[in-house]
Amino acid sequence: QSVLQGIILLPLRATCLTFILLLAWLFASIAIFCQRGRGSVPLKGWRRRMIRTTLSGLTRTAFFIMGFQVKVKGKVASLPEAPIFVAAPHSSFFDAIVCALTGMPSIVSRAENLSTPVFGTILSSLQPVAVSRQDPDSRKNTVAEITKRALSRGQWPQVI
Repeated sequence: QSVLQGIILLPLRATCLTFILLLAWLFASIAIFCQRGRGSVPLKGWRRRMIRTTLSGLTRTAFFIMGFQVKVKGKVASLPEAPIFVAAPHSSFFDAIVCALTGMPSIVSRAENLSTPVFGTILSSLQPVAVSRQDPDSRKNTVAEITKRALSRGQWPQVI
């Protein structure tokens, strides 16, 4: 009986996850469409609200479809309380759960990830701090960008 359930559930879950991924790509594309100063100016207004609500909700839904039920104990620190949010050990797709639960903050990511089809657009909508492994000044530039965002008095989202 469990094999039969797997035969039915696997394609159903895969179809739902694909649909959610394409919806996330669509909303991310709309949010960054014709954005001035792409990546150097924070998203504001309806663009930021759309990313916070839709991508957070879609990510939570995707994890629910995969069988994860996440419960939050306590209160997530607000942007004024913690402009930089640290999540550890930062090593798997579970980082997406933390992003969804904290309102889709900016993240630190390899610059190469931004050119990945579909995922690159979604990642770009989060306004990541891009780290270039080929640039010898990358570490210094990354620290400077994180510091600039942390001291922006709420203009940039939290950085995780």
